[in-house]
Amino acid sequence: MRRLLLPGICLALAACATAPTAPRLTDYTANSGSERAPEQRAVVFEHADLTIRVDPASRSIQGDASLTFLARSALSRIVLDLDRNLPIDSVAVDGTILAPHDYSNPDGRLFVRLPKPLAAGDRTTMRVVYHGMPHVAVRAPWDGGFIWSRTPDGQPWVGTAVEGEGCDLFWPCIDHPMGKPLLVDEHITVPAPLVAAGNGIAMGMDEANGWRTYHWRSKNPSTYGIALNVAPYHVLSANYASRYGNTIPLRFWYVSDEKRARALFAEFPTMLDFLESTIGPYPFGDEKMGVAETPYKGMEHQTINAYGNQYAKTSYGYDDLLQHELSHEWFGNQVTNANWDDMWLHEGFASYMQPLYMEYLHGEQAYFASLMGMRSLIQDKYPVVSGQPKREEDIYEPARGGAGSDIYNKGALVLHTLRGYIGDDAFFRSTKRLVYGTDQPRPGQFQPRYGTTKEFIDIVDQVTGKDMHWFFDVYLYQAALPELQAERQGDQLLLNWKVQDGKPFPMPVEVRVGSSIVTVPMSDGHGRIPIPALATYTLDPRSKILRRDVGIEEYQQYREAQRKLKKERSPN
Repeated sequence: MRRLLLPGICLALAACATAPTAPRLTDYTANSGSERAPEQRAVVFEHADLTIRVDPASRSIQGDASLTFLARSALSRIVLDLDRNLPIDSVAVDGTILAPHDYSNPDGRLFVRLPKPLAAGDRTTMRVVYHGMPHVAVRAPWDGGFIWSRTPDGQPWVGTAVEGEGCDLFWPCIDHPMGKPLLVDEHITVPAPLVAAGNGIAMGMDEANGWRTYHWRSKNPSTYGIALNVAPYHVLSANYASRYGNTIPLRFWYVSDEKRARALFAEFPTMLDFLESTIGPYPFGDEKMGVAETPYKGMEHQTINAYGNQYAKTSYGYDDLLQHELSHEWFGNQVTNANWDDMWLHEGFASYMQPLYMEYLHGEQAYFASLMGMRSLIQDKYPVVSGQPKREEDIYEPARGGAGSDIYNKGALVLHTLRGYIGDDAFFRSTKRLVYGTDQPRPGQFQPRYGTTKEFIDIVDQVTGKDMHWFFDVYLYQAALPELQAERQGDQLLLNWKVQDGKPFPMPVEVRVGSSIVTVPMSDGHGRIPIPALATYTLDPRSKILRRDVGIEEYQQYREAQRKLKKERSPN
């Protein structure tokens, strides 16, 4: 959700403290998702056992990570990612402590020479002990790192948000969407009486010498979905009876306002029921649906979503941030983009869940009103998908040729258009196959998976029995929207799709003539219908198709001119 909401505002619930100067990150560390090293592609990351001591007083951490890998092929070294500003105290392989010259971390990529080579099928466990002052986020979650804050009554409040910069900001990992460990154990040590809310299942808590250690276990967590949440939390607990027959634990760790916390907690079941009835089973029902209140806006951390929306409500009567982040449990955590270039699979689908939720709650008026709000934000400067491997910031930054917020808004409108063209049955069957690998998902019978844009296109082709590449070529792989041109000639209305680079676009068009709606096939991108001399007409009267809209472009130009004028007149 990093660019979903307006940046530049202090979002902590307490007054924002001035953060100390963060250590400079290398370009490699600052940009999550660089191509994996051959050695990283050659292993299965089976287990990460993470012990992290969080000291709010010194704003520092001490880490002890034991990482187990299965070799797919012969290996002489292991390659990890870790911010070089976290000094390494020691590295051991299968219990053997290595000499300092056996490992190096020059730019945030940690190379470790193995005492003896691994053969295909061998396992090894590497232990990395490290410490330091982790990178501090200036504007979380738009800027990643640690957030050291205070609750309204002055107690420590700590969080992490690392989507853009990656897991290597606080633990040694494979900082790539396909770098997920199969199993993660977290042992988070914090000063008593603080609470550490973590990913997955609570495995207990130990307390000694004024410190508490909370133990958590999660399966297949996304790399940036592993998070630390530390505060004097209170917790709300309940169970949700799923329509699929299983029971899902609900947990909300909040800081102080119990009344508003309970009101938000009451929204959990309705949101879950919508997503389960629309997409399929909650992916982590054997762990929990968890939310932790955070001193920053929010983030889709797996089974422990970050929430800092200050209990806001939209005009539709719900908390849109909570609903968006919950949607990421399906689109982001259950199905994860194999490369950041496919990030629209996370954000486009999660964004489309919001107008669908409005339709679920309030009907079609709310659905189309929600979509219209998104439509006015589409920029069309760069394609949503490039077809090339990308780092995370390459997608979010238009200055780098990234689609930016279009992966949210344009992605959602593309899905709305696809749904209208192929119908509800084919659309939701295709979505289920993308998310679960099957269109008949049942709890306990699927695992988190990776998805790509190409795979989704192939799924849509299979489900519909049609070649849909023309649709995605125009909407995802080029920037300009198709333009529907209409010309009245005598008693005929001539229609033409104008598409960048002259690509085929056989999108049928509905036209309302008087009080009747006519469907024009447009099989070759052209069409015509008879129209009486004095009859009025409306193109696409049921708003099924995302297309160029000159009126919206003029509105955007007006808003930009107003913004510049306000800036010029500002005394600052």
